[in-house]
Amino acid sequence: MAAKRLHDGYDHDGDHPDDKRMRRLPSFSTVIREAMMQKHMQNLFMLIEPLLRRVVQEELQAGLMQSPRYMDRSPPATPPAAERPAWKLAFRSPPQLPIFTGSKIEDAGGNPLEIVLVDADTGARASPSALPAALRVELVPLFGDFLADGREHWSPEEFQKGVVKEREGKRPLLTGEVAITVRDGRATVSELQFTDNSSWVRCRKFRIGARVVPVGGGHDGAAAAGVRVQEAMTEAFVVRDHRGELYRKHYPPMFNDDVWRLEKIGKEGAFHRKLRRNNVGNVQEFVRMLVVKPDELRGILGDGMTDRMWEATTSHARTCVPDDKVYVYATAHGGAIYVNSVFTVLRVEIGGVELPLHQLNRAQTMVVQQMVLEAYENRHSLQEAAEAFMIHGHAPNNVPLLQNAAHVAVPPPAETPIWYQTTPEIEFPVDDVVPIPQPNNNFGGYQWSGQVFHMPG
Repeated sequence: MAAKRLHDGYDHDGDHPDDKRMRRLPSFSTVIREAMMQKHMQNLFMLIEPLLRRVVQEELQAGLMQSPRYMDRSPPATPPAAERPAWKLAFRSPPQLPIFTGSKIEDAGGNPLEIVLVDADTGARASPSALPAALRVELVPLFGDFLADGREHWSPEEFQKGVVKEREGKRPLLTGEVAITVRDGRATVSELQFTDNSSWVRCRKFRIGARVVPVGGGHDGAAAAGVRVQEAMTEAFVVRDHRGELYRKHYPPMFNDDVWRLEKIGKEGAFHRKLRRNNVGNVQEFVRMLVVKPDELRGILGDGMTDRMWEATTSHARTCVPDDKVYVYATAHGGAIYVNSVFTVLRVEIGGVELPLHQLNRAQTMVVQQMVLEAYENRHSLQEAAEAFMIHGHAPNNVPLLQNAAHVAVPPPAETPIWYQTTPEIEFPVDDVVPIPQPNNNFGGYQWSGQVFHMPG
């Protein structure tokens, strides 16, 4: 029976059973020497590494500087000095925003864009004798971040690099009357539109640029006489997809616009549905109710419309320009009240006697307020005034007369008191005259307690 072999932790070569030599462990001094040598090598590498990195970097830079690709991509440290122009093109008015694809681009006043030729130093249009000959000008789309450094002068080469090319397979980005002729220092762009939105460019915005095209071609910005004419460009703006125009707000809104054209009122939104249920379908009805019954209008919109939203909506509504039509409403008590399209009170007659609007006492003010409310409640039966009347001592020339309007017969003065029978008789002192209040909106309206209505002027 073979004796058991105890494992003593030393390797034993099984192929040579007779070999019983044990592997010797390194001595302590040997371990110390190896550790010291390794530390010296690490220190040496740490000293040599920065030198090696610097040598390799210098060699790589020297090789890259000789590469044509590197030379093409390297921008100059500072832009070259642009030639000082004698003249420059300019847009007379900025384009009207927002701009949608496929829609005609107009200026801020709703007129066609106009390009003028001005002096580069003063910015003023020179006399016709000093203007150059007729110039051919082309309109091009530019990146919105062109010349982000705010420089006022640039070279034709820089301007050319800022021109946006249309996307592959798309129509030219800017279409319409893109080639015009400047004569006598001005030219009008009758038709111009973008065919694509600006969401795909890096800055998400476009500009419109205008540059002179010499007779010989090219884009050096030189007129026929060799004088440099600097290019014009608008401010950067976003071009939206034409589908967004279906929900576009109008500035200013028109009377017949749907009420959702006002700020903070979305189409088919909660506010739009509430107003429609209360027969406020267009801007005119909104403004009328804002003038006569502002508290009731505020209650219709509810708590969902914050005070800030209410201010934005009403401020936008007040920019609506009233027309020149004048309407009259005759009461059953011998009175007549004349208002315009938004119920601004122009004239009040009671029993054939005209009341001075700027000198109403408290009792008269209450009666006029009641007449305004009665006229508003019967606004669908208002008749357009057939005769011009005096306002502040003169007849207004801007009041159109309805040719076939029926004459409104005002009842003759009654022998009974001119106030309503339901009005209590209150004695007021002679000096009880309501002072002229300050207007509270753009329609010339005046605020009395519990009621708003308007006075002329």
